[in-house]
Amino acid sequence: MRKKAWTYFLLILAGIVIGGFIGTLFPNTWLNYGQSFGLTSPLILDLGILCFTFGLTINITIASIIGIVIGIVAAIVIYRFI
Repeated sequence: MRKKAWTYFLLILAGIVIGGFIGTLFPNTWLNYGQSFGLTSPLILDLGILCFTFGLTINITIASIIGIVIGIVAAIVIYRFI
């Protein structure tokens, strides 16, 4: 059962990557309409001898949502064979 959960998670991540790829193929279309959120400037933690920089920005577009749907459909089809 645990193996199926990881398969499902990885297929959704692959769908997000496919959606991002679709978005780069069509740069000036409605597929790239979306919202970006996260830290605009990185958070820096300086401990003297060690310095950490934290930052995260998430960009959700129509193409990435389509990719997620493709990943979910692929997961459903592959689940039938596992």
